[in-house]
Amino acid sequence: TQITLLDTPGHVDFSTEMERTLRVLDYGILVISGSDGVQAHTKTLWRLLSIYRIPVFIFVNKMDQTEIIKEKLLEELKAQLGDGCINFEQDNTAGFYDQLAMCDEHMMEAFLDTGHLTVPQIRKSIRERRVFPCFFGSALKLEGIEAFLKGMVLYADNPDYPQQFGARIFKVSRDEQGNRLTHMKITGGKLKVKDSVSNGVWEEKVHQIRLYSGRKFEVVNEAEAGSICTVTGLNTAKPGEGLG
Repeated sequence: TQITLLDTPGHVDFSTEMERTLRVLDYGILVISGSDGVQAHTKTLWRLLSIYRIPVFIFVNKMDQTEIIKEKLLEELKAQLGDGCINFEQDNTAGFYDQLAMCDEHMMEAFLDTGHLTVPQIRKSIRERRVFPCFFGSALKLEGIEAFLKGMVLYADNPDYPQQFGARIFKVSRDEQGNRLTHMKITGGKLKVKDSVSNGVWEEKVHQIRLYSGRKFEVVNEAEAGSICTVTGLNTAKPGEGLG
């Protein structure tokens, strides 16, 4: 499983940049400080994730601080964000299935019939934003990270994309040489070097396709649907625009 992480600042000053990025996500990872709990800006982010209908995994960080009680945090998540916030560290238990069944009518029927729930059923409820898996740990000490990643791989669906080319631009920047960089997600088909792309008003040719990891990048000849890539050669493109 390949996961591309688009890391956006959680601070309110960067809300506009963060909101543009939301439009290209398959899933959101909402990081909440265990010591601070649900803050005012957390609720703002939560509303935006709801507006864009993005399924969310929650990671509660800083759990290495001894005074933090997981049960109280979970109660706060349910009260502030919704009853769909379920502790996924206890999966495959009767209590876990019971909580999930309360979030979805179809899962309730399946649970009453069989006494358990299947992974595809749970995936569907997450994708439909009825359930929000919660994981706990400490990023600083790498506690809970492996369990969280395993949970994402198990419970996140790989999206289906159409054959026809499409892309969504979420950011425009420049590299150290001053080249204009257009950051996009390929939402259908493929994008190849020297392809002409259009938003219906302008049409320009792609000079280079880059796959970034931090500040480093790899130059490739094509990017497939689902890829996050950066291209050069587009001088008119703006954040938020769709191509194809």
